[in-house]
Amino acid sequence: MIEELLPAGVAGAERFDDAEAVTPFPEEEAVVARSVAERRDSFHTARLCARLALAELGLPPVPILPGPKGEPRWPAGLVGSMTHCTGYRGAVLARASEFAGLGIDAEPHLPLPEGVLETVSLPAERERLLLLGRDHPGVHWDRLLFSAKEAVYKVWFPLARKWLDFDEADIALLPDGRFTARLLVPGPVVAGRRVPVLAGRWRVGRGLVLTALVLGPAGESLTGPGHVRDLP
Repeated sequence: MIEELLPAGVAGAERFDDAEAVTPFPEEEAVVARSVAERRDSFHTARLCARLALAELGLPPVPILPGPKGEPRWPAGLVGSMTHCTGYRGAVLARASEFAGLGIDAEPHLPLPEGVLETVSLPAERERLLLLGRDHPGVHWDRLLFSAKEAVYKVWFPLARKWLDFDEADIALLPDGRFTARLLVPGPVVAGRRVPVLAGRWRVGRGLVLTALVLGPAGESLTGPGHVRDLP
Protein backbone atom coordinates (compact mmCIF):
# COMPACT_ATOMS: atom_id res chain seq x y z
CA MET A 1 0.00 0.00 0.00
CA ILE A 2 2.64 2.54 1.02
CA GLU A 3 4.54 2.40 -2.28
CA GLU A 4 1.54 3.89 -4.08
CA LEU A 5 2.02 7.09 -2.06
CA LEU A 6 5.76 7.49 -2.63
CA PRO A 7 7.91 8.93 -5.42
CA ALA A 8 10.67 6.97 -7.11
CA GLY A 9 13.87 6.93 -5.10
CA VAL A 10 12.17 6.22 -1.77
CA ALA A 11 12.61 2.65 -0.53
CA GLY A 12 9.85 1.14 1.56
CA ALA A 13 8.59 -2.09 3.09
CA GLU A 14 5.46 -3.04 5.01
CA ARG A 15 3.97 -5.95 6.88
CA PHE A 16 0.41 -6.54 8.04
CA ASP A 17 1.24 -8.83 10.97
CA ASP A 18 4.19 -10.07 13.01
CA ALA A 19 4.25 -13.60 11.59
CA GLU A 20 7.70 -13.26 9.99
CA ALA A 21 10.59 -14.34 12.19
CA VAL A 22 12.86 -11.45 13.18
CA THR A 23 16.31 -11.64 14.75
CA PRO A 24 16.74 -8.26 16.44
CA PHE A 25 20.04 -6.63 17.22
CA PRO A 26 20.84 -6.89 20.94
CA GLU A 27 20.66 -3.09 21.27
CA GLU A 28 17.11 -3.14 19.88
CA GLU A 29 16.02 -6.00 22.11
CA ALA A 30 17.27 -4.08 25.13
CA VAL A 31 14.89 -1.19 24.30
CA VAL A 32 11.76 -3.36 24.56
CA ALA A 33 12.98 -6.13 26.86
CA ARG A 34 10.44 -5.18 29.54
CA SER A 35 7.59 -4.40 27.16
CA VAL A 36 4.54 -6.59 26.57
CA ALA A 37 4.76 -9.11 23.74
CA GLU A 38 2.60 -7.06 21.34
CA ARG A 39 4.85 -4.00 21.78
CA ARG A 40 8.01 -6.07 21.25
CA ASP A 41 6.64 -7.76 18.16
CA SER A 42 5.52 -4.54 16.46
CA PHE A 43 8.82 -2.84 17.37
CA HIS A 44 10.87 -5.62 15.79
CA THR A 45 8.67 -6.02 12.70
CA ALA A 46 8.90 -2.31 11.98
CA ARG A 47 12.67 -2.63 12.14
CA LEU A 48 12.52 -5.62 9.83
CA CYS A 49 10.77 -3.29 7.37
CA ALA A 50 13.50 -0.70 7.89
CA ARG A 51 16.21 -3.25 7.12
CA LEU A 52 14.37 -4.33 3.97
CA ALA A 53 14.33 -0.68 2.91
CA LEU A 54 18.05 -0.41 3.68
CA ALA A 55 18.68 -3.44 1.49
CA GLU A 56 16.67 -1.83 -1.32
CA LEU A 57 19.09 1.09 -1.14
CA GLY A 58 22.03 -1.30 -1.24
CA LEU A 59 22.97 -0.75 2.42
CA PRO A 60 23.72 -3.28 5.17
CA PRO A 61 21.43 -3.92 8.15
CA VAL A 62 22.09 -1.85 11.28
CA PRO A 63 20.30 -1.35 14.60
CA ILE A 64 17.56 1.27 14.47
CA LEU A 65 17.32 2.76 17.96
CA PRO A 66 14.95 5.45 19.24
CA GLY A 67 16.20 8.95 19.96
CA PRO A 68 15.32 11.16 22.96
CA LYS A 69 11.78 11.83 21.68
CA GLY A 70 11.22 8.30 20.43
CA GLU A 71 12.16 9.17 16.86
CA PRO A 72 14.14 6.52 14.92
CA ARG A 73 17.83 7.34 14.56
CA TRP A 74 18.81 6.55 10.99
CA PRO A 75 22.34 5.94 9.68
CA ALA A 76 24.19 9.06 8.53
CA GLY A 77 23.20 10.21 5.07
CA LEU A 78 19.65 8.84 5.26
CA VAL A 79 16.19 10.19 6.03
CA GLY A 80 13.32 7.94 6.95
CA SER A 81 10.12 7.26 8.82
CA MET A 82 8.44 4.31 10.52
CA THR A 83 4.91 3.58 11.66
CA HIS A 84 3.02 0.76 13.31
CA CYS A 85 -0.54 0.23 14.43
CA THR A 86 -2.87 -2.75 14.76
CA GLY A 87 -2.56 -4.63 11.47
CA TYR A 88 0.29 -2.62 9.98
CA ARG A 89 4.04 -2.02 10.28
CA GLY A 90 6.01 -0.01 7.74
CA ALA A 91 9.20 1.91 7.10
CA VAL A 92 10.50 4.17 4.34
CA LEU A 93 14.05 5.38 3.69
CA ALA A 94 15.87 7.57 1.19
CA ARG A 95 19.23 9.21 0.72
CA ALA A 96 19.48 12.64 2.32
CA SER A 97 21.23 13.93 -0.81
CA GLU A 98 18.00 13.33 -2.75
CA PHE A 99 15.28 13.98 -0.14
CA ALA A 100 15.03 16.38 2.80
CA GLY A 101 12.39 14.54 4.79
CA LEU A 102 9.94 11.64 4.93
CA GLY A 103 6.88 11.10 7.07
CA ILE A 104 4.44 8.20 7.04
CA ASP A 105 1.67 7.18 9.39
CA ALA A 106 -0.80 4.29 9.56
CA GLU A 107 -3.96 4.11 11.64
CA PRO A 108 -6.91 1.73 11.83
CA HIS A 109 -9.74 2.98 9.61
CA LEU A 110 -12.08 3.61 12.52
CA PRO A 111 -13.57 6.74 14.11
CA LEU A 112 -11.39 8.46 16.69
CA PRO A 113 -12.37 7.76 20.30
CA GLU A 114 -14.88 10.22 21.73
CA GLY A 115 -13.34 13.54 22.68
CA VAL A 116 -10.07 13.06 20.78
CA LEU A 117 -10.99 15.08 17.71
CA GLU A 118 -11.56 18.25 19.73
CA THR A 119 -8.09 17.81 21.27
CA VAL A 120 -6.16 17.29 18.02
CA SER A 121 -7.93 19.61 15.58
CA LEU A 122 -8.67 23.25 14.85
CA PRO A 123 -12.23 24.59 14.51
CA ALA A 124 -11.68 25.21 10.79
CA GLU A 125 -10.52 21.62 10.34
CA ARG A 126 -13.62 20.28 12.08
CA GLU A 127 -15.84 22.37 9.84
CA ARG A 128 -14.18 20.89 6.76
CA LEU A 129 -14.57 17.38 8.19
CA LEU A 130 -18.33 17.88 8.48
CA LEU A 131 -18.53 18.73 4.78
CA LEU A 132 -16.31 15.81 3.78
CA GLY A 133 -18.37 13.42 5.90
CA ARG A 134 -21.56 14.66 4.29
CA ASP A 135 -20.27 14.35 0.72
CA HIS A 136 -18.00 11.30 1.14
CA PRO A 137 -19.39 9.17 3.99
CA GLY A 138 -17.24 6.11 3.27
CA VAL A 139 -14.12 7.56 4.92
CA HIS A 140 -13.49 8.16 8.63
CA TRP A 141 -12.20 11.67 8.02
CA ASP A 142 -11.44 12.35 11.68
CA ARG A 143 -8.99 9.43 11.80
CA LEU A 144 -7.49 10.51 8.48
CA LEU A 145 -6.91 14.00 9.84
CA PHE A 146 -5.15 12.56 12.89
CA SER A 147 -2.94 10.39 10.66
CA ALA A 148 -2.02 13.34 8.44
CA LYS A 149 -1.00 15.35 11.52
CA GLU A 150 1.22 12.47 12.64
CA ALA A 151 2.88 12.28 9.21
CA VAL A 152 3.46 16.06 9.26
CA TYR A 153 5.13 15.81 12.65
CA LYS A 154 7.43 13.02 11.45
CA VAL A 155 8.68 15.31 8.66
CA TRP A 156 8.83 18.35 10.94
CA PHE A 157 10.74 17.01 13.94
CA PRO A 158 14.00 15.85 12.29
CA LEU A 159 14.26 19.24 10.56
CA ALA A 160 13.09 21.56 13.34
CA ARG A 161 14.21 19.45 16.34
CA LYS A 162 11.29 20.66 18.43
CA TRP A 163 7.68 19.73 19.14
CA LEU A 164 4.86 20.64 16.77
CA ASP A 165 1.51 20.82 18.54
CA PHE A 166 -1.67 19.58 16.89
CA ASP A 167 -2.96 23.17 16.64
CA GLU A 168 0.17 24.44 14.89
CA ALA A 169 -0.65 22.93 11.48
CA ASP A 170 -3.92 23.49 9.61
CA ILE A 171 -4.60 20.45 7.45
CA ALA A 172 -6.99 20.39 4.52
CA LEU A 173 -7.97 16.91 3.33
CA LEU A 174 -9.05 16.47 -0.28
CA PRO A 175 -11.27 13.60 -1.43
CA ASP A 176 -8.94 12.77 -4.34
CA GLY A 177 -6.24 11.35 -2.05
CA ARG A 178 -4.27 14.52 -1.35
CA PHE A 179 -3.88 16.82 1.64
CA THR A 180 -2.07 20.04 2.46
CA ALA A 181 -0.66 21.18 5.79
CA ARG A 182 -0.26 24.92 6.35
CA LEU A 183 2.16 25.48 9.20
CA LEU A 184 0.95 28.11 11.68
CA VAL A 185 4.42 28.54 13.18
CA PRO A 186 7.66 29.26 11.29
CA GLY A 187 8.34 26.24 9.14
CA PRO A 188 11.55 24.23 9.09
CA VAL A 189 14.46 25.59 7.08
CA VAL A 190 15.45 23.47 4.08
CA ALA A 191 18.16 24.56 1.67
CA GLY A 192 18.18 28.05 3.17
CA ARG A 193 14.44 28.73 3.01
CA ARG A 194 11.48 28.14 5.27
CA VAL A 195 8.84 25.65 4.22
CA PRO A 196 5.40 27.10 5.06
CA VAL A 197 3.19 24.44 3.44
CA LEU A 198 3.52 20.69 3.07
CA ALA A 199 1.58 18.51 0.64
CA GLY A 200 0.96 14.82 1.04
CA ARG A 201 -1.17 11.91 -0.04
CA TRP A 202 -3.44 9.44 1.68
CA ARG A 203 -5.01 6.10 1.02
CA VAL A 204 -7.65 3.94 2.69
CA GLY A 205 -7.63 0.17 2.26
CA ARG A 206 -7.48 -3.15 4.12
CA GLY A 207 -9.11 -1.51 7.12
CA LEU A 208 -6.29 1.04 7.37
CA VAL A 209 -5.58 4.72 6.78
CA LEU A 210 -2.13 5.56 5.38
CA THR A 211 -0.66 9.04 4.94
CA ALA A 212 2.68 10.07 3.46
CA LEU A 213 4.73 13.25 3.05
CA VAL A 214 7.97 13.50 1.08
CA LEU A 215 10.19 16.59 0.81
CA GLY A 216 12.70 17.07 -1.98
CA PRO A 217 16.18 18.52 -1.43
CA ALA A 218 14.93 22.10 -1.73
CA GLY A 219 11.95 21.54 0.57
CA GLU A 220 9.46 20.96 -2.22
CA SER A 221 6.67 18.46 -1.63
CA LEU A 222 7.07 15.34 -3.75
CA THR A 223 3.86 13.55 -2.84
CA GLY A 224 1.62 15.36 -5.30
CA PRO A 225 0.35 14.50 -8.78
CA GLY A 226 3.15 13.80 -11.22
CA HIS A 227 5.44 12.43 -8.54
CA VAL A 228 3.77 9.38 -7.03
CA ARG A 229 4.13 6.08 -8.78
CA ASP A 230 0.43 5.28 -8.97
CA LEU A 231 -2.28 7.75 -8.06
CA PRO A 232 -5.33 6.29 -6.28
